Amino acid sequence: MKFEDIYKFFHNPPPHYLNRELAVCYILSVLLNRESYGTELIECLEKQYPNYRLSDTVLYSALKFLEQEKTVTGYWRKVEGRGRPRRMYQVCDTARKQAEDLAQLWLTYTDEQTSSQAI
Repeated sequence: MKFEDIYKFFHNPPPHYLNRELAVCYILSVLLNRESYGTELIECLEKQYPNYRLSDTVLYSALKFLEQEKTVTGYWRKVEGRGRPRRMYQVCDTARKQAEDLAQLWLTYTDEQTSSQAI
């Protein structure tokens, strides 16, 4: 290790992997705007929030939790340009208010992280 390596680390830190709590809030923030499927949720995160990553394990654990809590519902659909059908997810109407509250936590969290990194 060199001092230069330390400076590089802070100027270009490695991505932060979301835990299940953050993943739930992130997923809801996307699904409130449109339905989506697992791979697309991961790709969307990397495009919109380049400093964050979401593992398959955490993603599907969060989606399973949301389905069990009847916050989201999933169904199979053939997606154009993709080989096999994808499991699409959407927010349940009965859970919309809670989904909005949790999505706001994600937005607040990312805003705070961005603000603290700018200092």
